Amino acid sequence: MATTVETIHNDLVELKKDVEYIKAVLSEDFELSEHAKNALREARKTVESEYVDL
Repeated sequence: MATTVETIHNDLVELKKDVEYIKAVLSEDFELSEHAKNALREARKTVESEYVDL
């Protein structure tokens, strides 16, 4: 498959859309729910030796 200027342009346009989406998501102000805060608190108590390899 030959790479043309047009395919590179299309790829760059798609990448630009993805980056704009990521920037929008990261700029939003999120607050964790109480359930998520509790789960995170519990996870932080877990010692590394108890981690399971995937």
